[in-house]
Amino acid sequence: MPIVDSHCHASECWYEPIEALLEQMARSGVDQAILIQILGQYDNGYQVECLRRFPGRFASVVIVDTDQPDAPRALERLAEGGASGVRLRATVRSPGDDPLAIWRAAERLGLAVSAPGSAEAFASDDFRQLVEALPRIKIVVEHYGGVQRPGAEPQPELRQRVYALARYRNVYIKIGGLGEIAQRAMPVRTPFPFVEPVPPIVEEIRAAFGAEKMMWGSDYPPVSQREGFGRALSYVRDRLAGASAAEQELIFGGTALAVFPVRA
Repeated sequence: MPIVDSHCHASECWYEPIEALLEQMARSGVDQAILIQILGQYDNGYQVECLRRFPGRFASVVIVDTDQPDAPRALERLAEGGASGVRLRATVRSPGDDPLAIWRAAERLGLAVSAPGSAEAFASDDFRQLVEALPRIKIVVEHYGGVQRPGAEPQPELRQRVYALARYRNVYIKIGGLGEIAQRAMPVRTPFPFVEPVPPIVEEIRAAFGAEKMMWGSDYPPVSQREGFGRALSYVRDRLAGASAAEQELIFGGTALAVFPVRA
């Protein structure tokens, strides 16, 4: 079963270069990865270079300065250069007469959107209306939809409002390492370093969205400050051990490649 990391970062000026990611992938048996541009970085040249240097290994999700009136044209150029998606905050709206201009540009160009945001933003009527206005664009909610922070009190009503987005055919969700949702035990325990029971977010998302709309992403390299790249994969695979082989193939690779194609 090919393993695809749907959410990782590589940069010349922040986090780590692509070689560090490739080493982590090799150690953990991850075959391909989706490069997600870091917030605020509008120069996507390094990701373009990574695609050129390592054909068939990566897809590129870019960022444009959405405050600029020419952002749709800038996105068009990036699509022509091989981008598979664009990263847009859930709350991003374009200046001018059409607040959805950048979202419509992504839809027209066939680019999926990787959307960071808070649970409150994803659960809002504003985001729901955006999804309904753009039914042909694939929108991927990042980081478990923000429904649980380590050690925070559960908010079941808010969580269910985020899960309700599953009713839209074009909305997907990324799950990451357990360190994004579970509190580290103190003192740290071996071999499982989290306070138990771990919030059942992975299981709830599977029940709401289904494997065909879920994708695993490490969040490398920030994950190195939590449980680490390899364990971010292995712990989640353990949580989903009861899923069928077909479901696991989707969650750990197939869904990501269907949404963010890796081009040779």
